Amino acid sequence: MFVGLNPGVQTARSGHAYAHPSNLFWKLLHSSGCTTRRCRPEEDGDLPRLFQLGNTNIVSRPTKNGSELSKAEMDASVETLENKVQAFRPEAVCIVGKSIWESIWRVRHGKVIKKEEFRYGWQDDRERMGLGDADWDGARVFVATSTSGLAASLLPAEKERIWRELGVWVEQRRAERSASAPETIL
Repeated sequence: MFVGLNPGVQTARSGHAYAHPSNLFWKLLHSSGCTTRRCRPEEDGDLPRLFQLGNTNIVSRPTKNGSELSKAEMDASVETLENKVQAFRPEAVCIVGKSIWESIWRVRHGKVIKKEEFRYGWQDDRERMGLGDADWDGARVFVATSTSGLAASLLPAEKERIWRELGVWVEQRRAERSASAPETIL
């Protein structure tokens, strides 16, 4: 399950995730290995069937850019996000952007995440999402870079490297599922 910040204007108009041409989501999704081909925004609803992947956002309100969201609005949405994760029970959650993880961290820990505490990639198992049912260990958490064309704090090669770590895991899980259920097409 990929968790974006919120719908941008283009996404809201089209009704499809990561629809703005400058957004790198679909490019990184494929180049990382999470999908076997480059998908288009119009295929967002097909991701669960095609690749066992899905999308949601921490905030549902569309804006021109993420700076229009307050920390309070993002923090208020964390409980809803946790409930979605608990309801859908994904194996893993990919947080698409540092500010989303910072919000989740603030709500969970009651404080701002320190610079030395933040890292991209897989998070500690204590940070699993969707906990609440005794019969489920929650979803692993991977923090990826933002894919917004406005987010230019990292070089493209660095974004690719971070996303590739997730892609390696997805490819491994795809191979394992395929081996256990050869009739399933992924």
